[in-house]
Amino acid sequence: MIEAPSTHGTRLGPATPSEPSWEELVSAALLGTERRTPPVAAREGRSSAAALLDAAAVSTVRRRAALRPAPARERPVPAPADPRPPLPPAARRRLALLLADRNGIGGGHRRGTAPDLTELLPQWLAAAAQHGYRAPEALLPALLDAARARTDLRAAALAFAGPRALWLARLNDEWKFALRGVGSTAVLPGADEPEAVRTLWEEGLFAERVSLLAALRRRDPAAGLALLAATWSSERAEDRLMFLDSLREGLSMADEPFLEQALSDRSRNVRGTAAELLSALPGTALAARMADRARACVSLARTEAGADPSGTTAHLTDPLTGPSSTNAIGTDGTWALVVQAPCACDAAMQRDGVVPRPPTGRGERAWWLSQLLEAAPLECWSDWLGGRGPAEIVALPVADGWRTELHDAWCRAAVRQRDVAWTRALLGSPATAAQGSGTYAVGPAATASTAAPSIATTTTTTTTSGGVSPDGPAGSSRDLARLLTVLPEHERAQWVAEYIAAHGLSDAFRMLGVCAVPWTEPLGRAVVDALDIARDAGSYPWSFSGVMGLAERCLDPDAADRLAMLTTAPDEPADGSPGAVGYWSEAFQRLVGTLRLRATMRAELAP
Repeated sequence: MIEAPSTHGTRLGPATPSEPSWEELVSAALLGTERRTPPVAAREGRSSAAALLDAAAVSTVRRRAALRPAPARERPVPAPADPRPPLPPAARRRLALLLADRNGIGGGHRRGTAPDLTELLPQWLAAAAQHGYRAPEALLPALLDAARARTDLRAAALAFAGPRALWLARLNDEWKFALRGVGSTAVLPGADEPEAVRTLWEEGLFAERVSLLAALRRRDPAAGLALLAATWSSERAEDRLMFLDSLREGLSMADEPFLEQALSDRSRNVRGTAAELLSALPGTALAARMADRARACVSLARTEAGADPSGTTAHLTDPLTGPSSTNAIGTDGTWALVVQAPCACDAAMQRDGVVPRPPTGRGERAWWLSQLLEAAPLECWSDWLGGRGPAEIVALPVADGWRTELHDAWCRAAVRQRDVAWTRALLGSPATAAQGSGTYAVGPAATASTAAPSIATTTTTTTTSGGVSPDGPAGSSRDLARLLTVLPEHERAQWVAEYIAAHGLSDAFRMLGVCAVPWTEPLGRAVVDALDIARDAGSYPWSFSGVMGLAERCLDPDAADRLAMLTTAPDEPADGSPGAVGYWSEAFQRLVGTLRLRATMRAELAP
């Protein structure tokens, strides 16, 4: 247990002018007292070097205690107990090293062959959480400092630090983020303690309440919803938004009545989140309303043989029924999707989460259309479009330049609804996926535009169907990395591996970031092979620094010995970048060294 000092001091803040900062003490020590006068006065009979060490010792104690000496006040309550087992000694020493090196290497410095410890801290925290260890008491201040400096660490750091981090955060204004943020793990009451649950919900800190709601949703979604509903009307708008987002855990049709009520919330952000959650459930009333609107905007047109479907000879099907499955595919013409964007955004659409004002540079009608299509259940399109499956629908040409808008919206809908079949259709084959940010070809339609260019690529602004597209986007906004998250982990890794094998690493960074760690053997091999090819081609090594950093953190540590052969420096090609061979050799040495260090860290955490 962390014991409070007998004289409770003030909260730790910036050092006063009479107290040297830790940075000043370190600078004086590094330069030496002969070259720089220490920022502290030496007592009689003591050297300046001894005075500097005394000041450093006092500063260290103060930092560990998280308090500055001050007149005595009432003792704080003792820190709560943390029943989790302690870290093994070797793992504790490793954590201390990782926290001590958290400032990392300054910008502009050549990294050399040493592993980057700052990038290994998140991975270490995740591994420690899997074992259920508690944080060492003496390292809690450094852990909170690290979480304050890096927002990406906060959830994992606060979960590892446990309830004692919240106790310390109340004594230090610099750590207030721990009292507000999500990720801190106080000792939460169990399912058999309803009174304790109610008390913590009504009186706890915001972070404790968020953690409590998330825990309840995991073990009993209905109980979590009931707890939130009891105080919903009295919560602040920003808190309602965070609590509502917690309902993603265990989201089901049982949440629909509450979310429908939230559509009338006075906060626009709350209304938008409620609409998003409802549209993720295809069976809700909101999804049905959005489906009706989307259905009226997209229809099938069939042309006579040799006719231009964008012209007046196109025959439109009924947008509410579509063609029957018996005549959906014929040899006497071509089927194409025809889009007619909504002409207005009425109050009912706005209540259902449609934002009326488009972003800068986006046309109103295209903006409204994309929101309707994104929220409509994907499973309905097969019934509306003649019984076709997702791959067949994606392969259909789209008239009047609406293909990008339509497919972008379907991609977002697939992510929101976690629809694997539609995701596979929209992704298509990685070998045929076009390179470039957000402008990749989509599924079988990658070849459909070649087969029927007059349909898939036409930019005509008007047709007899009223499918006006003056607001058509200049480029795709699809997020391939987000789309990949819908696929099962192994399938996702295989798709990215095949993409890299076909196209290299230039557009693969974000895709690699959504693959499970450690990477599968095929994915790891594809990345290393692509890096090796880039080196042999004389490419600039710093152009691949991001991917190399991911490889250090994500490759299986067991691959270190197999990659050791890449650390040798080959002869520099005549047409290569000057000095590139040396940089590549350093990068591969650092990769192998980091993988071996990760293997050691894994062994140190073993019980």
